[in-house]
Amino acid sequence: MRELKTKELCKTTNGDALKFKSTAELPSLKQVIGQERAVRALKFGLEMLSPGYNVFVGGLTGTGKSTIVKNLVQEFAATKPAPPDWIVVFNFQDEYRPNVFSLPPGEGLKFTKQMKRLISSLSTDLPKVFRGELYDKRKKEITAEFDTGREEIMATVNAEAAEKGIQLSLGQAGFQTVPLKDGNPMSEEEFTALPEQEQTALNERINMIQDHLRDAIRDLAELEEERQDVVETLQEKIALDSVEHRIGRLFENYADHPGIIEYLTNVRDDIAEHVQEFIGMQAPQEEGVEVSPQQIQQALVQRYTVNLLVDNCRQKTAPLVIDNNPSYYNLFGRIEKKAVMGALYTDFTMITAGALLRANGGFLILDIQSVLQNPSVWESLKRTLKNKSLQIEDVNEQFGFSSTSLKPEPIPLDLNVILLGRSDHFHYLQEVDEAFNKTFKVRADFDYEVSRNTKNEHLLCQFIARVCREGKLPHFTPQAATQVIVYSSRLAGDQDKLSLQFGTLVGLINESVYWAKRQKHRQVQEDDVRQAISEKRFRGSLYEEKVWENIETETLMIDVSGEHVGQINGLAVYSMGDNSFGKPSRITATAYMGKPGIVAVEREAKLSGKTYDKGSLIVNGFLGQTFAQNFPLSVAITLTFEQSYGGIDGDSASSTEIYAILSALSGYPIKQGVAVTGSVNQWGEIQAIGGVNEKIEGFFHLCELRGLTGEQGVIIPEANVSHLMVAVEIRRAVDAGNFHIWSVSNITEGIEILTGTKAGAQNKHGNYPARTVFGAAQSKLKKYFLKGQNITQPKR
Repeated sequence: MRELKTKELCKTTNGDALKFKSTAELPSLKQVIGQERAVRALKFGLEMLSPGYNVFVGGLTGTGKSTIVKNLVQEFAATKPAPPDWIVVFNFQDEYRPNVFSLPPGEGLKFTKQMKRLISSLSTDLPKVFRGELYDKRKKEITAEFDTGREEIMATVNAEAAEKGIQLSLGQAGFQTVPLKDGNPMSEEEFTALPEQEQTALNERINMIQDHLRDAIRDLAELEEERQDVVETLQEKIALDSVEHRIGRLFENYADHPGIIEYLTNVRDDIAEHVQEFIGMQAPQEEGVEVSPQQIQQALVQRYTVNLLVDNCRQKTAPLVIDNNPSYYNLFGRIEKKAVMGALYTDFTMITAGALLRANGGFLILDIQSVLQNPSVWESLKRTLKNKSLQIEDVNEQFGFSSTSLKPEPIPLDLNVILLGRSDHFHYLQEVDEAFNKTFKVRADFDYEVSRNTKNEHLLCQFIARVCREGKLPHFTPQAATQVIVYSSRLAGDQDKLSLQFGTLVGLINESVYWAKRQKHRQVQEDDVRQAISEKRFRGSLYEEKVWENIETETLMIDVSGEHVGQINGLAVYSMGDNSFGKPSRITATAYMGKPGIVAVEREAKLSGKTYDKGSLIVNGFLGQTFAQNFPLSVAITLTFEQSYGGIDGDSASSTEIYAILSALSGYPIKQGVAVTGSVNQWGEIQAIGGVNEKIEGFFHLCELRGLTGEQGVIIPEANVSHLMVAVEIRRAVDAGNFHIWSVSNITEGIEILTGTKAGAQNKHGNYPARTVFGAAQSKLKKYFLKGQNITQPKR
């Protein structure tokens, strides 16, 4: 047990010891502070080329892990070459499965432009070729040649018909056979007037001519088809010659890419095959559908378009992609659709790349919480990384919400994925997902604190210099920088640590600059930093202020003077957002004969958490170990947090409860001007707790409101002394003797401070001396036991 000195309450740094007049003299921080483990793990994951060595980066939010990871990955990416471009083209064998090709960086854009120029050139030049004299002359020759054949066929039929006395005439209904009489067409009356035998003979001749005519018409149709074939062959040859002339350079340029050569061959042959539609000469009509030649021409030109999925022409190194909204389509790519005449339409030109493909050959950084919040993303991501292959598809097809869409060829993947999250994300995925450890084999944990030494203090000052330079802000004096260092230790909750919550520190730097500018300071001063801290606390302290109003008006009853049996002031920490404050709570204990055991009111009312319940059971164990060695306990004890109506948890009040119980059993009153915090074990040893600074400051604030008497103070665990970073007002009060802070290691030390009476040591018979706290408590317990046995306690 000892009363702490002022210098033990906060570890400060002398501004003069920093050896600079302004942070402007310092270089900007370039190295990572205190994250050697995480940096080594990350580098290992980036350099491992085996499957599954993706990285999970864990750590508290605000430790700068996103910035550090981004910078480290950028440095590593700079050592790797730029990845290839990716293009999608029409598949002439199956239009629903577009072909995907890779080209060296920059070649994708080049090829896309070359194909666009080729098609544009052909769209202009091919119609000219087919309007030219050479094509027109050759087509006329073919037509004349086939016209001669047509004439010969019809001449043969006409001659045969004339020989049989029949005339062939062409009308709207086609060819008609008319019998002749004296070289003139016979009328129906003349035909009817003929004898029946002559009519029969004439009909036989007509039928024979009609049969020959049908044969001639069939021959004419075959001849026309042959003519069309010859014309189309001519057109294809001319088109092939024209396309070959213009596409030949592309064949030479991409001779090392078999897939591109095959594609160019298909383009050449397809243009030649559909040359009439390509130049807008005709449009094949489907039944019930009217399509103009221009629409057909536009559709053909569209199929020769190259869809540049990923363009790395400006990429000099491996890419780093950070996707802050990893929805399914943002990550894996999308097949877009558009409405055409009431129906959804898509084609290969409407396929877009996602973050995975853009990062292919490099690195992709994702936030695990955002990934898990998007349906289908996590399972698809694992499958994609396992297969090292990306399939761009319409995810709605899996659930039957979309009609059949395109299925582009799978794209091989070679990239590292870095997931950013918290440690609890990592543990959760380990428990529920067997494939997680196989896919993310590297864990890089970012620490939230670092040892406080001269080197790290100077590095923190360099961090301040960096923030000021990057934001073009006024620099800090050494005294102001000292306050940032002290604040960092306060965040860490340890005199020998510095917090690595850089997000919070950057906020403090910016807010300090704001107040410095308000005061027209050219540099940020010590008071500017203190005001920034004070104003931040004020902005978030509305609830805290209401609590203090209730205590000040004694709506919440708490004493800070006098003595009381079985009553003590415990300390708790309340958090509202990023603002935490300590609040005293009155804890009372009563002891009486009854069913043995401790009745914790909060536990019975189901207002307590599991940790609190555990602490209550430990209190029971301590009482049994201390007082029930010679006779069993026959006492009922009731414990409660007065005027507490919400849930409570934690075991930091377990020692406080023991003090209240000892007071109730012994009859020795407890000083109400002393508050207590500390966990305890069954042997009565005081253990460290959290929020020690907030608890001390909370009780000091109450004492200050009621008036400091010089006898008030707080008892804390000895193990928490190194965590003290209390406010300057408390340090001044302690220095003046107006407030006290004691550290204790066991219950014995604490009860002596609270009661001003010796606790008492157990003799060899297991008894405690009279006129001690433990002796008086043991006496009452023995009295209860004997009364329970109907035996009168003998006088001593």
